[in-house]
Amino acid sequence: MGDLATLGQRIRHYRVEAGLTLDQLGEQVGTAASQLSLIENGRREPRVTLLGDIARALGVTVPELLDETPPTPRAALEIELDRMQRSALYARLGLPSVRASRALGDDVLEALVGLHRELVDRERRSIATPEEARRANTELRHRMREKNNYLPEIEKLAEDLVRSSGHVSGAITHREVGLMAKRLGFELVYANDLPRSARSVTDLENGRIYLPPASIPGGHGLRSMALQAMAHRMLGHEVPETYADFLHQRLEINYFAAACLMPLTQSVAFLQQAKNDRNIAVEDFRDAFGVTHEAAALRFTNLATAHLDLQLHFLRVGDDGAVYKAYENDGLRLPVDVTGSTEGQPVCRKWSARVAFTRTNRTTEFYQYTDTPEGTFWESTQTGTGTGSEFSITVGVPFAQAKWFRGRETTKREVSTCPDPACCTLPDDGLASRWGGKVWTSARLHAHILSPLPAGTFPGVDDQEVYRFLEQHASDA
Repeated sequence: MGDLATLGQRIRHYRVEAGLTLDQLGEQVGTAASQLSLIENGRREPRVTLLGDIARALGVTVPELLDETPPTPRAALEIELDRMQRSALYARLGLPSVRASRALGDDVLEALVGLHRELVDRERRSIATPEEARRANTELRHRMREKNNYLPEIEKLAEDLVRSSGHVSGAITHREVGLMAKRLGFELVYANDLPRSARSVTDLENGRIYLPPASIPGGHGLRSMALQAMAHRMLGHEVPETYADFLHQRLEINYFAAACLMPLTQSVAFLQQAKNDRNIAVEDFRDAFGVTHEAAALRFTNLATAHLDLQLHFLRVGDDGAVYKAYENDGLRLPVDVTGSTEGQPVCRKWSARVAFTRTNRTTEFYQYTDTPEGTFWESTQTGTGTGSEFSITVGVPFAQAKWFRGRETTKREVSTCPDPACCTLPDDGLASRWGGKVWTSARLHAHILSPLPAGTFPGVDDQEVYRFLEQHASDA
């Protein structure tokens, strides 16, 4: 039924306008005043039939009661105060809640809400550190592993939206993405002057989603950004309270965008046919839906276990050998630090994710079997170039499941004993003897490892720059 706090405020607003007390309204709708009080305070959800009776008694329509807009500025403040006082952050303070009664003046109410906002803002700034981010990211990776990286609720939302655009097969077009936005009440606008701290800006008042005009070849990036902006609305996201909330929202909007660009029914049919033909290849999946290799590989992790009965792992690794993204449910031992975080950890030099960088011809996928202490894995790797550096995208499966994939006949094989440092971390005895104590190297520092996230409104968006942008474009809406 939506937001119970706003519904309760709207019922109270129309009741007061009608000049009725709780007892009088209760007599008309056959409900005790105490029950109506719980409804008005957002503590109880009314039955649909009761809601209809209340609307008739107050001389309004049910849609007017269900409108998600607070009826007055005062009501908006009361709702915000109630939400904040029910948050985990406020509960940790051990302070009593303040009831927003009529005796509470507007100025006092504004001051209380302002204090809560500042409290939340300071908490966000204090936790938005690399250490907090790594812990939150590790917890999220573990939760997604338990779900086999599959979110059926988002799959359904995405498929319904795609169907509404009239899309039938193949790659989603920019026009179809525009139709999806229109269905949600938004217009896509491409602006040259987007704030530097924002990937996109959604103007809720005027129903506009502002996007950058430039895109990667094929337009995947622009379509994906538009769908991610829509996802925030479809998934009912609110401003995140913690860095973990932020990461979870980012995962959900990325998942939603991928599920739109590579819809469930079409993707499963494509991959199931490839499995039947024993010819699964990420590069084919990529080309069939007009997305990047990384997007196709990640989408494959969503569907492989739930729909193809395959266990697998995924790695995005930089040309420096460090992990940027990782997922596994096939038993591969990912490189992790003492906290369990895998981001930034070095990958074994024997793994396909790093061996692929040594190839001269990189136009097609690279295939390799790797023997590890956890068993033998077959892997497919594609390299690419990002902003100033190279990276590799790897999808791998246990040896027994290689039979379903193109490239299974490869004779390339490596043996990895990592995390044993003798595998590839320590130099061989000859090199150590030749150069030990005779060289000094100045290490390159990745500044983002030491820096906290930017101060200001979480998570690092420049509010002043965004508001100025909206003000400049509002006249065009």
